[in-house]
Amino acid sequence: MTRYVIGPDVALHLAQQRRRVPAPHRLLAPTLLRSQVLALLYGAVQRGELPRQEAERRLDHLRALRLRLLGDRVLQRVAWQLAERLGWADTFVAEYLALTQLQADAFVTLDLRLAAAVQGVVPVAGVDELAAGS
Repeated sequence: MTRYVIGPDVALHLAQQRRRVPAPHRLLAPTLLRSQVLALLYGAVQRGELPRQEAERRLDHLRALRLRLLGDRVLQRVAWQLAERLGWADTFVAEYLALTQLQADAFVTLDLRLAAAVQGVVPVAGVDELAAGS
């Protein structure tokens, strides 16, 4: 079993493609993922980029994924330390990295600049690895 931490970009990609993740894999994310995804979909609807019904279908797809959301004080402490170490203005992305360090095998992002920036901090995997069965 491989445990992947996914960010909002990957969550939205999975929802848009209606992709499922094979059973051997486990998906994890900080609890803030829920709010980030909701805000991104809401914004897309408000800008006219996406019909509300499609946004709701994507939310339903994400809710059906076996996605474990975590946000305890240890994760928050490690996120704080990572954001400080990396010189970041906030801790949002650091929560994903902290969760990866604490409980996962790799962080999955579609953001190539972010993937390059966190090399050496956490292992990074591509979204295609989520489709592989082992």
